[in-house]
Amino acid sequence: MKTLALLLTALLPVTDAAILPPTQSVLVSQSIAYQPQKSSVPMKNQATQIVTRFLKAVQTGDQATLAAALHDGITWNQPGNNAFSGVKRSKTDVFQMVGGMFSLTEDTMRLTNIKVVAENGNEIACLLHWTAARPTGEVLDVDNIDVYTVKDGQIVNAQVFSADIDQENRFWVR
Repeated sequence: MKTLALLLTALLPVTDAAILPPTQSVLVSQSIAYQPQKSSVPMKNQATQIVTRFLKAVQTGDQATLAAALHDGITWNQPGNNAFSGVKRSKTDVFQMVGGMFSLTEDTMRLTNIKVVAENGNEIACLLHWTAARPTGEVLDVDNIDVYTVKDGQIVNAQVFSADIDQENRFWVR
């Protein structure tokens, strides 16, 4: 054991080995010696790739990619108590909702930041930042957490959570 401690201590930079007692040097040395290599970038799972591609298409207005990403029978739950709230049960309903949002904002609605994309199997949670302005001067500036479920290469469910539902309700009046 003493030989192992000397060998591992020798692997540390001189300054680290000099300030730590031998027993701590061994513990630190072992954790340093066995750290996994970070030379390869982990592959994203398929659900993450599909949702990321969908969100990029939202940002660029790529209608073909948007249509391909959403399942025809998607369930989309939009939060709040406003003109666009409630459950949509088809891709057509989702596109009608979004079209109404763009119409109300005279095409100013933007997904300005995809802050976080986190995965749990086929469920992908995203922290997103949205902005929009209405011709009357009202402004929307809000974070949402969207949770998407992917099955067979398409988004089959979307659950949207608003960080400021009161702001959204005022902006998207009934």
